[in-house]
Amino acid sequence: MAEEPAGDGEEAQRVFDALDALKGIEDEEARAREISKFLRAYGPKIKELSDIRRAYVMAQRGQKISVRALAAKLAVSASTIQDIERGYSGSGKTRPRKAKDEDDGGSDRG
Repeated sequence: MAEEPAGDGEEAQRVFDALDALKGIEDEEARAREISKFLRAYGPKIKELSDIRRAYVMAQRGQKISVRALAAKLAVSASTIQDIERGYSGSGKTRPRKAKDEDDGGSDRG
């Protein structure tokens, strides 16, 4: 069988399989210890991966690739591409709120 091309989801599946293996450790103490090791290393690695993805997005946008076309390439929503461009990550709770004068609600409630 021919080797599958990179970027087909195989690498991500290996990560998911490894996470499942952590959950599958039978000894509770050993499982908790291994999960602790993973969680200590997780933050910096996620930041590194996010930075790599953002660099790609910014390069593509610099080449005038549309948000929608790039979203389709990366299998994410257009709003995710916009969030990446703005440097947002995580939940919407961590994003800066609009100032009142920017709010397009249109009414002055006091």
